[in-house]
Amino acid sequence: MLLEVTVQSLGLDRTTNMPVVILQETEGERVLPIWIGPGEASAIAMHLADMDFSRPLTHDLLCSVLRGLECSLDKVVISHVEESTYFAELRVQRNGDLISLDARPSDSIAIALRMRARIFVSDDLLETATIEIAEDEVAPSEIAKEPELPDAIPSGDPELMGPDELKEHLKKLNPEDFGRFKP
Repeated sequence: MLLEVTVQSLGLDRTTNMPVVILQETEGERVLPIWIGPGEASAIAMHLADMDFSRPLTHDLLCSVLRGLECSLDKVVISHVEESTYFAELRVQRNGDLISLDARPSDSIAIALRMRARIFVSDDLLETATIEIAEDEVAPSEIAKEPELPDAIPSGDPELMGPDELKEHLKKLNPEDFGRFKP
């Protein structure tokens, strides 16, 4: 089953200094952090900040190409994770045909934001790789603050963790463990 999510915020994992996009289910409290590259984080951040450029950036160019080919982005689906790598698809409509394009989640999110397309995550992925926000914890919107990291944060690199280690690492994280990403 697929659940719709929105980009809740963009943060910086202070344990790895890697940007993290935080997706939150639209009809629930679960959030899904996905570690992304700085270039894609900048593209997402610039769009969220309504920054305009005189010349198209890469994600803008792809959106222009899709429109020029009379395609529409039906939705983005972040389907699964393998060895700490998330997989996504751009589901594009053209002349009544549905075309599924393999893409990185970070690029998919940047394009979905620009084309105002909905983003979906499999329920299984949300169930296994999510952070639950308890009533007494800081809400994801508080991630933008620059808190001090607690001593209990694991120092492991999520890119090098196996699925079980990543799941345990995610369970131990609190939203305040992320700083704000600054492009």
